[in-house]
Amino acid sequence: MGSSKKRLQADYLIIGSGAAGLLAARRLAEHGKVILVNKGSFRDSNTWNAQGGIAGVLSSSDSVASHVQDTLKAGAGLCHPEVVQAIVARGREIIDELIAIGTCFDRKDGELHLTQEGGHSSRRVAHAQDATGRAIGEALLSKVAPHPNILRLEQHTAIDLITTLRIGHGTDTGNRCLGAYILAPEGHVVTVEAAHTVLATGGAGKVYLYTSNPHAATGDGIAMAWRAGCPVMNLEFIQFHPTCLFHRQGSNMLLSEALRGEGAHLVDSEGRRFMFDYDAQGELAPRDIVARAIDHEIKKQGADCMYLDARPIGRDQLLAHFPNIHERLLKLGMDITTQPIPVVPAAHYICGGIKAEINGRTAIDALYAIGETACTGLHGANRLASNSLLECLVMAECCASDIITSEVPDAPPIPTWDDTGIVPETERIQIKQNWDEIRATMSHYVGIVRSDERLRRAKRRLHVIREEIASYYWKHPVSQDLLELRNIELIAELIIASALQRHESRGLHYSTDHTGTDPEARDTILWPNTL
Repeated sequence: MGSSKKRLQADYLIIGSGAAGLLAARRLAEHGKVILVNKGSFRDSNTWNAQGGIAGVLSSSDSVASHVQDTLKAGAGLCHPEVVQAIVARGREIIDELIAIGTCFDRKDGELHLTQEGGHSSRRVAHAQDATGRAIGEALLSKVAPHPNILRLEQHTAIDLITTLRIGHGTDTGNRCLGAYILAPEGHVVTVEAAHTVLATGGAGKVYLYTSNPHAATGDGIAMAWRAGCPVMNLEFIQFHPTCLFHRQGSNMLLSEALRGEGAHLVDSEGRRFMFDYDAQGELAPRDIVARAIDHEIKKQGADCMYLDARPIGRDQLLAHFPNIHERLLKLGMDITTQPIPVVPAAHYICGGIKAEINGRTAIDALYAIGETACTGLHGANRLASNSLLECLVMAECCASDIITSEVPDAPPIPTWDDTGIVPETERIQIKQNWDEIRATMSHYVGIVRSDERLRRAKRRLHVIREEIASYYWKHPVSQDLLELRNIELIAELIIASALQRHESRGLHYSTDHTGTDPEARDTILWPNTL
């Protein structure tokens, strides 16, 4: 095919169009040209799938100090207190802004209706029925879509970042991001030059067999940043949502934590409530405790799943507050108002990510990471429910402010993508085989409960798969499937390497070989070229 010559230039390149990417684009578009990239549609993100809500101090009976304390408690000693304070303190401001741009949160008697979720000591979660993410996404997109300074590229997949070191210009000046190579849907590669690049690519749930995440969640931003030279932090902490629907046709459907907040019970096939056997808070215990309890009951009983019984909430309240869940389940032949629903834990949120400051700054100049793809220290060893939308929006605001005030040095010339010597594929079965094997390996060996031996087995197998993928990648044309495969394999190895460094059980990382918790909490930081 030869060299791909197409080039685009912008002041700001944003990769990812969840809440973080959309808000950053809205802010930056007032100061220059934005290219906003998404490898699917602009509605294909974790934001648009988020059910529960966004946490903030919105009631006179609540306080920032209480929200901070709940966050620190859930984070199991690993949160960065100054980060928690800074982000939580902006909750009301962010929610007021969302309301101002048209987000239709639920109200009762003219006031915001607030719900309580696991780990929270107060009702402080603003929501839009059971589709809060979609409501926020639609409001943000309505401000971004018509903006003349924003070029939206749907169905475009980021391949790799372009940095000064990568092109041989970073020896004396450090490493600086200059843009990225992007795969267009037609198959050619676009060279995008930008003064500042923002990674807002979301999480990596597709590394596991069961996940609440959309197909697009393959850890692309984390993988690209690592290859470019960024350290990553705390990737061993994978939050498994306790209640993902156990059903072939609804395999990534969540049953919102807000259901348990409103009174739903977790039961086994005999209808026995079991959560109080594990925690005094019962169904309102933090997610890691609930997920491990369900996992333990499934293994102990030799069952396929446990059940969420929402009937105690009452039919009228279920239909009023959870209409989308009710409707989706009805299409699958289940009625949440009359029967318990089968559930399993599923990979939901990655608390670690690219090591970043609250404003998104990374170790590479002009490269920012915001939202789930970043790790600021807010979540520590376990994310408090509904803090994620808060974090990504606060980060987007701070990121845009930092970029606007940054100086932009002259950039060296950037080479176009060169694919000379590449030969066409003759079959694609290797991609599918590697994809399936990575996800099975991670689910069986690096899931909710881990051991040293399981982690070592996973590491050995992933090393072999990495070599197979590398051999294939450098011989054949890039495609979205191949790029995603390359990224989930790298993310899997980074998760394993992080887990092997933590010789304790803390938060979301539970090891049968290291059941105690160290007196001093330490972040796990992996530096490039250490795999």
